[in-house]
Amino acid sequence: MLPPTEDAPLAPPRARPSSPAALLRQLGLRPRKGLSQSFLTDVGVVKRIAGAASLSPDDQVLEIGPGLGILTQELARQAGRVVAFELDRDLAAALPRLVAANVRIVQGDALQLSPADYLTGPYKLVANLPYQITSPFLYRYLSLDPLPQTLVVMIQREVAERIVAPVGQLSYLAVMVQAIASVRIVRIVPAAAFHPRPKVESAVIKLDPLDEPLVPMAQRAAFLGLVRAGFGQPRKTVLNSLHEGLKREPLGRREWVRMEVQGLLAGAGIPAETRPHALTLPQWRALFQAFQDLDR
Repeated sequence: MLPPTEDAPLAPPRARPSSPAALLRQLGLRPRKGLSQSFLTDVGVVKRIAGAASLSPDDQVLEIGPGLGILTQELARQAGRVVAFELDRDLAAALPRLVAANVRIVQGDALQLSPADYLTGPYKLVANLPYQITSPFLYRYLSLDPLPQTLVVMIQREVAERIVAPVGQLSYLAVMVQAIASVRIVRIVPAAAFHPRPKVESAVIKLDPLDEPLVPMAQRAAFLGLVRAGFGQPRKTVLNSLHEGLKREPLGRREWVRMEVQGLLAGAGIPAETRPHALTLPQWRALFQAFQDLDR
């Protein structure tokens, strides 16, 4: 088992209010709408999230958004060490009194903090995300080198369903995730599982990095730039959508005329009238390879 860090907080007190509302009152805090704070209350959901991460005493866990620590406590019981990034300064100050000795609370923005500064070696990631940061969060944490061993993330249900969409319903977000990880929905989480209740349902998804990503990590940013351009006008044909998108994306060193985009698609073996959402992952890879060959 990994030892706790020297600056780890003391064990939590024995008594803990039975509800988030009561605990917030005890701490003199209120949910902050500006941070989209809704605190998980359902113990069954907590155990399902921790179970999806398949934790052992040898594991390190990076938790994003510990909130009032209900999930943090379960992670700390199952893993050897937990590092939790919390944006809210007041919550970050209060959390050491609520969590176990093998938890380190780090105040800061998960989109700016570097896991490598706080974790040594492999780790698993567990997150309860504010809905508005889902896309930049997944982009950042699926572009790290090395990647987390696995990611278990709670996000808005509608977004989760877009991420796991099959061919024929793909979006930029789905391609971004599925190009580097296998993904599945673990469970749907109703609004009643939170305090205060959000207006929409949530979903827990599990992402397991692929042994071989669709494109090498060194080319990931360029590949996603092309995919983003390809979804520039997603209701149009891929020819029109990609042509418009390439005008906005800083790809290559020149503007792409329509005839060149036609050649790009032909080189990838993709019919120009195909819609972007209908392209398969191998077709996106072939399109990227044709782009690299044509832009040299």
